[in-house]
Amino acid sequence: MSILVCGSLAFDTIMTFEGRFAEQILPSQLHILNVSFLVPGLRREYGGCAGNIAYGLHQLGAQAVPLAALGSDGQEYLARLQAQGVDTRHVSLVKDSYTAQAMIMTDRDNNQITAFHPGAMSHAHDNAVPQRDDVTLAIISPDGRDAMLSHAEQLHAAGVPFVFDPGQGLPMFNGEELTHFIELASWVTVNDYEGQMLCDRTGLTFEAIAARVRGLVVTLGEQGCEVWESGQSTRVPGVKASEVVDPTGCGDAFRAALLHGLSQGWSLPRCAELGNRMGAAKIGSRGGQNYTLAI
Repeated sequence: MSILVCGSLAFDTIMTFEGRFAEQILPSQLHILNVSFLVPGLRREYGGCAGNIAYGLHQLGAQAVPLAALGSDGQEYLARLQAQGVDTRHVSLVKDSYTAQAMIMTDRDNNQITAFHPGAMSHAHDNAVPQRDDVTLAIISPDGRDAMLSHAEQLHAAGVPFVFDPGQGLPMFNGEELTHFIELASWVTVNDYEGQMLCDRTGLTFEAIAARVRGLVVTLGEQGCEVWESGQSTRVPGVKASEVVDPTGCGDAFRAALLHGLSQGWSLPRCAELGNRMGAAKIGSRGGQNYTLAI
């Protein structure tokens, strides 16, 4: 069985600011904001939700099939995915466009400032959901707006259950569109901030959202997550990392574990337990797509 991962492929430039953002920004001067941060630590990693989730699934022994777009500078990333045994038949290369780029700066309190250039991701809707009998589960993760809309419709029409995880792409959609995503999806996952925005825009409570899908997962960082099923909420405790090294990509690690558990027919709380472990493993590692976890 294969898991279709609809989402972005991107290069992440990750910078470390050794101070605190709050100490460098004067609230009274926000109207003329002009700040500069010295970042001694800088590295470039392979990222994007589709790439990170596919890598996490690979770590768990699952077969991931990314549905995504790379730019003309993406051959190196494509070769990396292929070397890992990831099925890249549905990763397109877009000429005259850069691969999506995320510039992420993290301070000593793990606050982050991110700038994102979508690049080839803006053409991801040109990649249709493939007609494959082996694809029995999917996820709609942050991607180009048109791609998220069209892929959700195509998966629903094909009868493929999928997780709707809008992540940082959630602000692109209005309440009507988000409600439609929920109606098409089998599961919904958000963090607590995104969850509040989802409720505000749709006018639905967590209980109401959960009533429309098989399950709703709301992640709470180090506090774990809440799992909503049949109108009932279950708290799944978090897993404390022995050392916080890098929070980048923790959400994608959680997504991979959730998908793996669902593909095995696990209960949603059990899937969330593995997600918390995977997220803790990622936050305690350095570098994109290099965390390990013994299952």
